[in-house]
Amino acid sequence: MQVFYAPDIKGDTYILDEKESRHVVRVMRMPKGSPVRLIDGSGNLYKGIISEPDQKRCVITLTGITEGFEERNYRLHLAVSPLKNTERFGWLIEKIVEIGVDEITPVISNHTEKTGIREERLNNIIISAMKQSLKARKPLLNPPVSFDEYISSATSSVKLIAHCNETVERVRITEACPPKSDTVIMIGPEGDFSEKEVKDAISEGFVSIHLGKGRLRTETAGIAACFSVYLINQ
Repeated sequence: MQVFYAPDIKGDTYILDEKESRHVVRVMRMPKGSPVRLIDGSGNLYKGIISEPDQKRCVITLTGITEGFEERNYRLHLAVSPLKNTERFGWLIEKIVEIGVDEITPVISNHTEKTGIREERLNNIIISAMKQSLKARKPLLNPPVSFDEYISSATSSVKLIAHCNETVERVRITEACPPKSDTVIMIGPEGDFSEKEVKDAISEGFVSIHLGKGRLRTETAGIAACFSVYLINQ
């Protein structure tokens, strides 16, 4: 069933923009009466049917709503270094949205090679992933911040920093992340966090963790961290 993102939805009908309308009528060839679903980014899932299949302004009549659709019993914030390869960073964002994440903050650390992000592109990836995986709540994408600024302002009840520095004591993520927790996990750049950064984070209340015996690339580590939290809460 086709899924649409409708952040401004209200009333009993919703009119798709011209691009979506053309896709529905000319490409998908969906006739009048076809069932569809809409997500508003605030946690609500709507059911509807196409009542006017116009290729410029396709009208959907709403038939039902599920408030708080598939709300999770935990909150996850991933603070991750941007990658030099924007395609890989976009792929990371896509996958963690599919798994389940509430907030994403790009963090600029000592070894970060690319300090900026393409916010519009990443938000489009987030919306596409939401539609693909039927997530009704849109994760918040924050602007990039420095490492020091982030660790001093993080307020989650569980604060974790994942790294590969074996000179600093680490515990498994499953030991440091209890179920139903408000959790933030920091993931470093290709060159990892520096030892000083790890120690500074620990001094700010972060717990030093690892994601297993192997050394993972940033995008793989981010996905592994989110999926570990997902499994902990099942």
